[in-house]
Amino acid sequence: MILVNEQTIPFYKGLTMADLAAAHTPAADIFILNGFPVQANTQINDGDSCSLIQKGVIPTSDEIDALLTARHTPGIQKKIRASTIAILGLGGLGSAVAGAMAKIGIGKMLLSDYDVVEPSNLNRQHYFVDQIGLLKTHALQQNLLRMNPSVSLKLIDERLTESRLPQLFGKVDILIECFDDPEMKAATLRSVLTGMKQVSYVGSSGMAGFGDNNTVLTKKLYPGIYIVGDEISEARPGMGLMAPRVGIAAHHMANQTLRILLGDVQGR
Repeated sequence: MILVNEQTIPFYKGLTMADLAAAHTPAADIFILNGFPVQANTQINDGDSCSLIQKGVIPTSDEIDALLTARHTPGIQKKIRASTIAILGLGGLGSAVAGAMAKIGIGKMLLSDYDVVEPSNLNRQHYFVDQIGLLKTHALQQNLLRMNPSVSLKLIDERLTESRLPQLFGKVDILIECFDDPEMKAATLRSVLTGMKQVSYVGSSGMAGFGDNNTVLTKKLYPGIYIVGDEISEARPGMGLMAPRVGIAAHHMANQTLRILLGDVQGR
């Protein structure tokens, strides 16, 4: 048996990449065998993995799902695809968390921010120069759909208040807090603890500067409630928010979110 675009098909002796293309993807002009580009006349062995690609053609949602399922295994991908998360604040943390979750094929994301992309954002936030002036929700939507066009996105452009949080996010699986504002950080955690007890929470505290990588940690506060960061490094003159360390924290947050969704943590 061999894999062709992540689908298993029978093998027979003398099979070439051109034969596979003729049968499965006639317009293919890129041939990948076990991870390496090859010519169309390359012969295939039993057990090989083959990818047939047509330049410029975007895979369908079903094809993307098949690729992710093959990489993550069916049971894991089914859970990821069935999950809904909310990301509050789409700056350096939130935009990076959203990218990671789109790439793993999360089912649905609620993206919340009311700011626009500014030039000062570009040192650490996942936007492009030509998106300056766009609402962050709209700019990030553009970028995420280029990563994974099958991800479902809901955009929330309003300035949030504590009373609105349960109305907007009470039914998500996990709420990911990526605010800069300390008051909204506190309000979000308070709201989850008091009014959204069925919702898990991944928050942030301390990732400024360029300090030791390994002081950015994931800490469990309560069942289903986690804080990521070193809890001390606030942004200040000479200790700004920079892409590398913010990225470390963001991917801690994304991975903790994934662990909760997959049931890989005790007590959520």
